[in-house]
Amino acid sequence: MTSVLYDTQGPRAKRRNILYSALFLVAFAALLWWVITSLNDKDQLAWEKWKPFVHSEAWSTYLWPGLQNTLKAAALAMVIALPLGAFFGIARLSDHAWIRIPAAAIVEFFRAIPVLVLMIFADAAYSAYTNTSSDDRPLYAVITGLVLYNSSVLAEIVRAGILSLPKGQSEAAMAVGLRKNQVMRFILLPQAVTAMLPAIVSQLVVIVKDTALGGAVLTFPELLASVSPMSAYYGANTIASFTVVALIYIALNFSLTSFASWLEGRLRRGKKSTGVVLAPAAVGGTESTGTGVGISI
Repeated sequence: MTSVLYDTQGPRAKRRNILYSALFLVAFAALLWWVITSLNDKDQLAWEKWKPFVHSEAWSTYLWPGLQNTLKAAALAMVIALPLGAFFGIARLSDHAWIRIPAAAIVEFFRAIPVLVLMIFADAAYSAYTNTSSDDRPLYAVITGLVLYNSSVLAEIVRAGILSLPKGQSEAAMAVGLRKNQVMRFILLPQAVTAMLPAIVSQLVVIVKDTALGGAVLTFPELLASVSPMSAYYGANTIASFTVVALIYIALNFSLTSFASWLEGRLRRGKKSTGVVLAPAAVGGTESTGTGVGISI
């Protein structure tokens, strides 16, 4: 018996896999025990170090303000980067070289530069050429760096998602009289969005985590940057502070991926065909302009 992906395991392979799984669990338990024992020997598990997090003061003074700044920077970067990435991704598919080549150059340029360098450069540019206050400048620099880098990555995701569709999709649409921009809007993009959604969500999670770079370099008061003053105020409970902040990041990113999974399932259910064939006029066009997956802008 075989499956689509691999041959069905025989009795010997099953016993070997059970043995490997048992060895892994034993090794993981030993590692976990060693970590807990080491922390306990250093008094890192003492209640005094974890007690501040059951009171509202630590949350209202340090964690919640930092989380608000993280969410603000991430949300603004997402709102700007998503449409910008979609624009440049579609522009790279244009039939016109004067659109396609500059778009490709911009995407490749910003995709090749580390996001931290973009943040530092943006901070220096705002300081030298604008009247932005020193309090607002780190936020603007973080958002600018995140937008420039992640929009270029999202552009490649959009382009790859559209190109992954069968060429017959666009050829069939043009055969019934749709223009190229209508093919992109009504045929290719709706199908590509569902395929691109996991990669887009992964990049959004990266945006949330990369806000911490601004706290480490640009003194942006985000969530991770709250660890240092918080641990100093509550008696060097650095391990406890990092653990709580890590759990907040896990909860935040898990919520984002869970919402994306729900949205992807809803989109897939909504795209189930009814079997009804629509006339070209139903989607607003009757003029044929050629074939291919490129788009005229």
